[in-house]
Amino acid sequence: MPAENSKSSGPSRWAVLLLAHGAPDRLGDIPEFLLNVRGGRGLPESAVQEIIERYARIGGSSPLLKITTRQAEALAKTLGLPVYVGMRNWKPYIEDAVRKLTEDGADRVLALCLAPQNSRTSIGLYRSYLSKAVDKMAPGLQVEFVESWHDHPGLIAAFREKVSSALARAEGEAGGPVPLVFTAHSVPVKTLAEGDPYESQVKETAHLVAQAMGLTDYRVAFQSQGMTAGPWVGPTVESLMDEFAGQGRRHVVLAPIGFVSDHVEILYDIDIVFREHGQRKGISVMRSESLNDSPLFIRGLAAIVSSRIGTATGRSL
Repeated sequence: MPAENSKSSGPSRWAVLLLAHGAPDRLGDIPEFLLNVRGGRGLPESAVQEIIERYARIGGSSPLLKITTRQAEALAKTLGLPVYVGMRNWKPYIEDAVRKLTEDGADRVLALCLAPQNSRTSIGLYRSYLSKAVDKMAPGLQVEFVESWHDHPGLIAAFREKVSSALARAEGEAGGPVPLVFTAHSVPVKTLAEGDPYESQVKETAHLVAQAMGLTDYRVAFQSQGMTAGPWVGPTVESLMDEFAGQGRRHVVLAPIGFVSDHVEILYDIDIVFREHGQRKGISVMRSESLNDSPLFIRGLAAIVSSRIGTATGRSL
């Protein structure tokens, strides 16, 4: 990426770039989308069809782009700065967003991935894609990149609001305490063996949210393991539900703190797969609402962006 201390001839024109995974617009886009996700490496046809079925069961497409666009619009209104959306694996691609923001006159950009915890398998890839896009489309663009924000008070407050509400509803239905499980996307074990901070950051987010709720009794699990050889980080959500069933528990609250928007890992993996698994075990599964464009979450994002731009410029927004 361009050097952070490059000089410009006039006042900097800042933009904000929200980076997200991306999702296919329709079922017919899924094969191409999966090739993008896997860097051009194909999947067996049976695996492709399985993923098509997942999207079919949530209505044929993901709401991710619509939600991310709403987040960008709300953040732009809060900050008074232009906010763009760039997706890693589908339209609008990161390169498209870089082209657009430079055409609109921005010469500095604050890039923030909508994944709070840092892993080289996610944040590392976003940074690489952004670097290549800048080198190709806007070599003079200065970039401030937020590496992680898993412990930011604004994020913790937004999660606390949603998780507290879900837990209160579940306990009202159960007539007593209900197990709380924080969930995040799993990663290959070998990734952590190479020093990746992801697992520890997920657990820190969970600890901070539980602390804000005044809780000490909670669990952390990992979901959405990939279709690759080798072990993935656990425990799985299903294994914890099995444990609760063995204890005679009949309710559980799942709190997805590794995600900030509704998408297939929420709407299919949790709302369909885990709820069906719970039914087989005699457990009612409830989850906390995703942050999406909640006002508290948008204020948290605005605080992160404002602080980072303020540090970069030596003044507050």
